[in-house]
Amino acid sequence: MIEARYLEIDGALGFVEIVTPDNRRDIETPTVLCLHTAGQSGVQWRHAASALADRGYRVIVPDLPGHGRSEPAVDGPITSIVVFADWLGKVLDALAVERPFVMGCSIGGKLTLELATRPSRPLAGAIAMEAETGPGRVNVGGLRRELEDVAGPSRADRTYLGTLASIGRSVPEAQARLIATMHKREDPEISSSDLIAWGTHDVRDRLADITCPIRLVAGAQDPWIQAGLVEQAAARIGAARPGSATFTLLDDIGHYPMEEIDDFASVADGWLTELRTTAVLS
Repeated sequence: MIEARYLEIDGALGFVEIVTPDNRRDIETPTVLCLHTAGQSGVQWRHAASALADRGYRVIVPDLPGHGRSEPAVDGPITSIVVFADWLGKVLDALAVERPFVMGCSIGGKLTLELATRPSRPLAGAIAMEAETGPGRVNVGGLRRELEDVAGPSRADRTYLGTLASIGRSVPEAQARLIATMHKREDPEISSSDLIAWGTHDVRDRLADITCPIRLVAGAQDPWIQAGLVEQAAARIGAARPGSATFTLLDDIGHYPMEEIDDFASVADGWLTELRTTAVLS
């Protein structure tokens, strides 16, 4: 069952899609919050969300403020992962969700890390994909200047070509071009603001505060991150909390695992099952 909801958060309407197993609506159904990448929306989870629900999960897919079907934030585009995470906390409160699993990619991965290091709101488990724990490597000054002139006609082409360059070689050409075409829908002002948030966020000094079992995932062909740094972060978390962190390197995959991997829900289900087992044992 798919339910579309608009929630009033901080003076603006935020869009959330909730996908529930048709044969399970009980309170014990595990909830997974799925977070999209910079400039994009929950449509990136259109295949995985339903497939995860078929596997017994309640899946919540929000559009961050100014993205997809959510209204823009009343104070303008958000340039802070912390502010986005606060907004997500209010979404969870509005839906009466406690201790969800969180799975995000890119800026959604950084949001996953931020949420997982907040003792005030413990998670059941976390999967942070394509995100380092330190600031992302972008030219923040250049992005701030670009916000003053983001309407150039070449921007859509840049998004299209940049997406193609970020997809792993295992993805068939037709699928890669569909992913890139879908990504062209982004708002240039929103995507630039997101990248500022990506380039300024840092949780390295809070890794010992991780509240739950966590898996860090990196695509071997992702040009936006250094997989070695992600693996080192997993090791640091594991040193602080033995057995709580796992690193996965995805061969021939780029920056968008949930869109690139055939039957991603099956892969994610395996990860989530391991997190649930780890949580029970800890």
